[in-house]
Amino acid sequence: MAGPVHYELYIRKTVPSPWALIQATENRHQAIETAEQILRDKEAVAVRVTKETMDPDTKEFQSVAVLTRGEPELPTKKVVDAPSQPNCMAPAHLYTPRARELLGRVLEDWLMRHGVTPFELLHRPDLVERLEASGVEVQHAIQKVAIPESQATGQPAHDLIRHYQHLTEQAMAQVVTAGRKGTFVDLTDRSLADVAHRLAGTPDRAFVMGGVISGALVGARGARARLDRLMNLAESAPMDGAPRALVMSAIEQILVELLGARSNLAEILGPALDQGGSLAAVVRMVAPREIEALIAHDPRMALLVPAVDGAAVRLGQRLDAGEYPTLAASLARMVLRELRGPRRLRPSDATGEIDILRTLAMSLTATAGRLLMLEDVQTAFIERSRSLVTADFVQAYVASCDTVLCEAEQLTRLCENVTGSTNKRAAARWLVACVTSLRFETEMRGPGPTPARKLQVLAQLQRSVQSAALIQGDAEQIAGAIGALGGVIEAEAKLTALLARAPAPIHQKLAALLRLAAGETAPLGPATERAKAEAIRMFRAPDARAALSAAPEALAPLKTLMQAAGLAA
Repeated sequence: MAGPVHYELYIRKTVPSPWALIQATENRHQAIETAEQILRDKEAVAVRVTKETMDPDTKEFQSVAVLTRGEPELPTKKVVDAPSQPNCMAPAHLYTPRARELLGRVLEDWLMRHGVTPFELLHRPDLVERLEASGVEVQHAIQKVAIPESQATGQPAHDLIRHYQHLTEQAMAQVVTAGRKGTFVDLTDRSLADVAHRLAGTPDRAFVMGGVISGALVGARGARARLDRLMNLAESAPMDGAPRALVMSAIEQILVELLGARSNLAEILGPALDQGGSLAAVVRMVAPREIEALIAHDPRMALLVPAVDGAAVRLGQRLDAGEYPTLAASLARMVLRELRGPRRLRPSDATGEIDILRTLAMSLTATAGRLLMLEDVQTAFIERSRSLVTADFVQAYVASCDTVLCEAEQLTRLCENVTGSTNKRAAARWLVACVTSLRFETEMRGPGPTPARKLQVLAQLQRSVQSAALIQGDAEQIAGAIGALGGVIEAEAKLTALLARAPAPIHQKLAALLRLAAGETAPLGPATERAKAEAIRMFRAPDARAALSAAPEALAPLKTLMQAAGLAA
């Protein structure tokens, strides 16, 4: 789950001054307003607002700048205080989440070849002996750790390599010795619940239980089989108390590393899924209750959110019950990280990318508060929207369109689905270029559908633009261009005049004119103004008044249309 969030306001009173913290608040709007007010009052030459989010794993705050205004900082030489000792000093330090993550990177190829996670390597004697026998793998891994640390801290590389060699030998000997002594109980002879109860309260219970769980995975090949084995172990865990927590903690650590690998996730959820489908399946596994509620509300989502099966369903049920919170938070952050990344969700289907992105937005918004903060979800989709307004994506998005009208409709849908004011403005520029182009006007004024049909299509397009939540100026420019074109088409066809002279009852002619005036059958603009003027003229005609007075039942339906057209009922 996401940790606490607050916002910090820093200022620099002069250009060479360092940043100074002057305020910390949980209100983002207040922090930004205060910063801008300080800059306007010239109380400082620069201001900065940062968002501070506590990492639930490390309990450390991660800082992200949300506003920086004013004079740039002078370039300064970074001074690094060299630590007096290496990052890891004892074998126990290798078992921390950060150390295991680093171990997974430097031994990635070896771990992938053997189909195991760093947690298992640190708890299985057979894997340790296999790695120790390789020789070169261990040496290369130590160098990958020691040399960057030496460059970052200034410590001698030779000393660090020698230190980590000694530390590695100690850690390997600890695991191998535990295996030879039979410390890691074989679950073929004992129940997991009994082992957990016997270990509860012992000093090295976490290390031993890690070895027991890791040993139970021996022989399970492939991510699906290993996940299924872990779920079986979870079902065999004690019902409550410290023994259950001991088992679930070991299982969760393996699950975090198992599902953190993209290849494993693809095997578990389905190798045929593209990036967007894989992310949607992860959300469905992590939050099955929310997704089922969304599908019940909109059955079309079932076509876009892949179903999960097998052990993934069993894991989803446990996550939904509140078990494995670290895993749930890790998977949720992974989804946001992928959304912020450059990979396309549907590489060969631009239209499908819009569909799956909209689905993910609904899904993640439904989980906000339980798994993620709504603000983090919104930020991720704003960053993803940047890729939707690039020239390459827009060109692919409208490539299937045979007409300019189709392009305008597609671009309007693009405007509806991007988020963030900058992205909305960029999408609006593409739509402005389309509806104001000579091609668009030539196509709409050329042969084809009847003028009435063209006006109806333009009216629908204009309504879609108005509901796309664009910047007001952009929306007015686009709607104005559509309305002006509708006025030209109506004037050329003399549609208003034809309706006024049509041999039809007065209430039918008025109903048609009022629909035009209200923007139902023509875009708002010159065409609707002419229809409104003609409707007013017709209402004022004595013959029309007499006919409507004689048939009051025909006047009642017209009142709603009169109100929509802006006429007094």
